[in-house]
Amino acid sequence: MFYDTITYAHGLPHDPFKAIVAPRPIGWISACDAKGAVNLAPYSFFNAFSSRPPIIGFASEGRKDSVAFVAETREFVCNLVTYALRDAMNATSAPLPRGESEFDYAGLETAPSRLIKAPRVKASPVALECRLVDIIALKDSDGKDANSFLVLGHVVGVHIDEAYIKDGRFDLVAAGTIARCGYSDYTVADDLFSITRPKGG
Repeated sequence: MFYDTITYAHGLPHDPFKAIVAPRPIGWISACDAKGAVNLAPYSFFNAFSSRPPIIGFASEGRKDSVAFVAETREFVCNLVTYALRDAMNATSAPLPRGESEFDYAGLETAPSRLIKAPRVKASPVALECRLVDIIALKDSDGKDANSFLVLGHVVGVHIDEAYIKDGRFDLVAAGTIARCGYSDYTVADDLFSITRPKGG
């Protein structure tokens, strides 16, 4: 089959795009606004884009509270979503009124960050403290506003639960890292294989 993304006439009951570009890691973003209100929300349009310096980014379809809060304070935390935290993560996707805490709604405890004011998810085995690099308003190839915002952050601090460090490596299988697969589907990283790159690669 073929369909164009002008008409979206694919004839399917759901858009297949999000299931094709998958699995996608989940950025569980905690941020606070200038008055100290806290927000926590999951974003599956998320990834890492650089290692030196470490740069991560998440995209929001619509200018949601996460984007607004980050724009005000220029910082956020990305918390790792694990299988054990799947239900809490899902709960934090509820459209709560601005200023109402998703931490409280999902029954999650906060933990303080070291270098920024935004709190992190205490139960998450990994948290990345970030300072804002840029917020980019996305456009299509014709320059039309997409009403989507790419938030890029410089990771300035990394929290790792040492229980998940084995032989000098972070063990994402033991941590139970999950990813989004489109629709209402997720997967857990539980079966890894290794490939050695060619020399110079």
